[in-house]
Amino acid sequence: MDLTNPLIYGVPCFIAFILLEITYSHTHGDKDLYVWKDFMASGAMGIGSAILGPLIKVTVLITVFTYTYEFFNPVVDGVRTNIMGYESFGYSWYVFLLCQLADDFTYYWFHRANHEVRILWAAHIVHHSSDHFNLGTAIRNGWFTLLYKPFFYMWMPAIGFPVEVVIFALAIESFWQFQLHSKYVPKMGWVEKIFNTHTMHQVHHSQNVEYLDKNHGGFLNIFDKMFGTWKELDDDVEVKFGVIHAPKSYNPLVILTHEFKDIWADVKKAKKFSHKLMYIFGPPGWSPDGSTLTVKQQQRLFKEHRKKSPEVVYSRPN
Repeated sequence: MDLTNPLIYGVPCFIAFILLEITYSHTHGDKDLYVWKDFMASGAMGIGSAILGPLIKVTVLITVFTYTYEFFNPVVDGVRTNIMGYESFGYSWYVFLLCQLADDFTYYWFHRANHEVRILWAAHIVHHSSDHFNLGTAIRNGWFTLLYKPFFYMWMPAIGFPVEVVIFALAIESFWQFQLHSKYVPKMGWVEKIFNTHTMHQVHHSQNVEYLDKNHGGFLNIFDKMFGTWKELDDDVEVKFGVIHAPKSYNPLVILTHEFKDIWADVKKAKKFSHKLMYIFGPPGWSPDGSTLTVKQQQRLFKEHRKKSPEVVYSRPN
């Protein structure tokens, strides 16, 4: 079956919505929503992704998915059959829905890993590095994530989802993630009980201690709720967007590589091999002596502080 990848229409749609948001912000007294240097940096990385994406998609994503699908779903007596004995999935409407659900489950763990494994965070921090939450930030994507993302999704063609259906689901996921990056969409009642919404994604892009590493879901929030990472936006809490250790630069190359340089500096100073590995594969903020803290450690301190001295503003330890 031939399917047109929806992302073919993505670029003009993304540009149109960004221009619409810029116009709306300027006509409604919110001229600080976009900072031009910041937006140009996001745009440069978005253009880079648009150029590198198709190349990597052919060399990595399609190659990996096709090889996996063919290996685990050989043709037996003229029928594509999974090695576990059942006929591989076809192109029925419910297969598309099941594949989209499988995609959302995979996206949750892929996204969560990007926040909890430092070497992956070094690639993903690019997306969080802006202090502004807008549709321009949505296209600020790290280039290195393109290299390893397909390996999180290999299980889907392995169990029998056709390659083009998996790629179609990934494209739908990308559309949903793009439009989440707008603060102009308010809470939406019952929709919030099922879907990952704009206010939930504001939480995800916040550097407030209580909001760190929350709401990793794609278009659903069920997996965040199941695995303890869901948090609703508190209207009484002032949100500060961005990351704790920002690159402090509008240079795309600095934004793309600054965390890798920090990892290298930590690895060089580490005295034990186990510490070197933890600086690479442990959670961001890990240190052997507690001089810097992980998100979970900071959140434990934050809860203890709020319990003992709720009237005193919490001071971040690192």
